[in-house]
Amino acid sequence: MHTFDLDGYLERIGYSGPQTPTFGTLAQIHLRHTEAIPFENLNPFLKWPVSLDVRSLEQKLIREGRGGYCFEHNLLLRHALDALGFETTGLAARVLWKRAPGEPSPRTHMLLLVDLNDRAYIADVGFGGLTLTAPLRLDPDVEQRTPHETFRLVKSGGQFTLEARIRSDWRALYRFDLQEQMDADYEVANWYASTHPQSPFVTGLVAARHDPLRRYTLRDNELAIHHVRGRTERLRLGAAADLLAALEGVFRLRLPRSPELQAALEQLTAQAA
Repeated sequence: MHTFDLDGYLERIGYSGPQTPTFGTLAQIHLRHTEAIPFENLNPFLKWPVSLDVRSLEQKLIREGRGGYCFEHNLLLRHALDALGFETTGLAARVLWKRAPGEPSPRTHMLLLVDLNDRAYIADVGFGGLTLTAPLRLDPDVEQRTPHETFRLVKSGGQFTLEARIRSDWRALYRFDLQEQMDADYEVANWYASTHPQSPFVTGLVAARHDPLRRYTLRDNELAIHHVRGRTERLRLGAAADLLAALEGVFRLRLPRSPELQAALEQLTAQAA
């Protein structure tokens, strides 16, 4: 039986506070995780496998200084919360962000339900550029502020839609229900997301990170800096060296030194020229 490396995880996210299963602990770990571990898809982009077993998650996200996408982030968080005594349930969502209304989508996003003192919370540290920076109460139609955007959960039947207020508009991110997901469910969705030839994680480069005043997002060679007060800067990175510098500097990734990465970035920038 493998024992989760809780000390290594807490050191990785820079958390040294209480280790009791309270809302304060949950909120601080949620925030610290999203600040310290970036969202990125280098493995699918480079056609490398994405492994979800606990040892692989520890090695990649804790020891190697890498990031990952939703399954990796939220499974790692779940292992940590379970080790701290929280009661968690894995859920799955259909992504609505940047999709046409009514366009069907599979359940390819993972999030967590955390039961705490007879109250339920949603925790999600793996939604890229609009990742929650605080857990949300599972209370429908209530605006909930986080250190960054304001969110709300809209309930219809047995389903919840997570919406973010972007400037003056409410934008749907994803829809989910409370059906518990098994590890096998995530393995299937992860295989699709990381290998399907039309998956956005296979066809392009994605990264995201935030600090207290900004969100940083990368899509292929387009870097966007979204300021909390609303202003957005957009930069086009025209060379592989610029992309490497952004991944290491802006997104704080410890990159694998591989000719495959260099070649993929050179091809990406050449195609975008």
